[in-house]
Amino acid sequence: MQDREPTVRSRELGEGLRSVMAQAGLNGKQAARLLGWSPSWVSRLLSGKRSANEVDVSAFLAVCRVTGTERDRLLGLCREQDSPGWLQQHGSRLPQQLRTLIDHENLAVTVGDFQATVVPGLLQTGDYARTLIGRIVNVPAAEVEDRVAARLARQSLLSRDRPARFTFFLHEFVLRLPVGGPDVMADQLHHLLRMAVRPYLGVRLVPAGCGAHAATAGSFTFMEFAEFRPVVYLESETSNLFLERPDETAAYKRILGSLDAIALGEGESRELIASVATELYADREDHDDRA
Repeated sequence: MQDREPTVRSRELGEGLRSVMAQAGLNGKQAARLLGWSPSWVSRLLSGKRSANEVDVSAFLAVCRVTGTERDRLLGLCREQDSPGWLQQHGSRLPQQLRTLIDHENLAVTVGDFQATVVPGLLQTGDYARTLIGRIVNVPAAEVEDRVAARLARQSLLSRDRPARFTFFLHEFVLRLPVGGPDVMADQLHHLLRMAVRPYLGVRLVPAGCGAHAATAGSFTFMEFAEFRPVVYLESETSNLFLERPDETAAYKRILGSLDAIALGEGESRELIASVATELYADREDHDDRA
């Protein structure tokens, strides 16, 4: 078996194997010795660069004493590791693809994100996220708080020692869509302002006056990595798609370039966010005075 360019699934498989190995109290050299493999073979398997068959992965899981649903999940990744792209169907359940997204966000060195209607999940407040998720008709009420907690937990990515460089492009409409009312929106927009001053995080607005633009087809996340090719993440109501073919990712790279050309600068964007936040506070205060 030859080394290859890691795919979305082979990287997730490698991260999963690395995790269960650590939980078993083993390092790569110890696992290699128990299996009779070379340490370099194990290293390439954990990086996603080495294609492994189910027999090899089963043996690895056995020495790490992995059973049950996690064993089934990792073997499923093994069977599908060489297929480019990844369409994941999740229906109304808490989506399994969240683990894949988090793994890739953690490995990324730059992230470009465009949102057409709502604040990006990594920048949402708890009340804003709770309102959004609570309005999704296919999410059972009993799952709302779990999904909010999962979304907020992802945000720890922005507080690590050496985070990726993030650029969030938001359409101006995002600021004006009343999610949860004036109190929730005012808090959310002030949170955006607090986040936007971080040196590794840029928030840039696409003004409504621009009209049609390159990203009118919808929201997306573009992730670049140090050791493998870019990945684009798309999300819909019932499925999620990871794109990794060079022609696909190049198309979204061009879209980001076009957004960069028309979006307001970071300073101008902060000014617009502050202006809209003031409007929301004014609306709330006027309402309180009339009451």
